[in-house]
Amino acid sequence: MVAASLVAVEGLLLLGYAVLELASTSSDRVAVAVTTAVFFAAYGGLLLAAAWAVTHGRSWARSPIVLAQLIQLGVAWSFRGGGTTVAAAVLALVAVLVLVGLLVPSSIAALDEREVRPRD
Repeated sequence: MVAASLVAVEGLLLLGYAVLELASTSSDRVAVAVTTAVFFAAYGGLLLAAAWAVTHGRSWARSPIVLAQLIQLGVAWSFRGGGTTVAAAVLALVAVLVLVGLLVPSSIAALDEREVRPRD
C-alpha cells in the first residue's frame, strides 16, 4: 500500500508538471510544450492507473511501476552533485522504497495471479 501511494503521488506530480508545461507555453515553443505535456500527462496517468491496479491485486501493474522506478534512479543519479543533490536523494529514496515495497515476498504473493481471489 505504501508503494502504491508513493507511485500515485509520483503520477499526480507528473500530471501537475504537464499542466505547468502547458501553462508556460510561449509562441516560439508550442510544439515542444504540447508534446512534453502530453508525454508527462500520459506517464503520470499510467502511474496512477498502475498504482490503482496494484492496490486491487492486478499483477500487470508491477512491471510499469518497476520500470518507472528504475528510470527514476537513473534521473536521480544524473542529478547528484551541486544544487540538485537533495532532489537526487529524494528521487532515489522514493524509487528504492517503491521497489522494495513491490518486490518483498509478501507483495509478490499478493500480486500472484495464480492465486484465486475475487475481482472487483
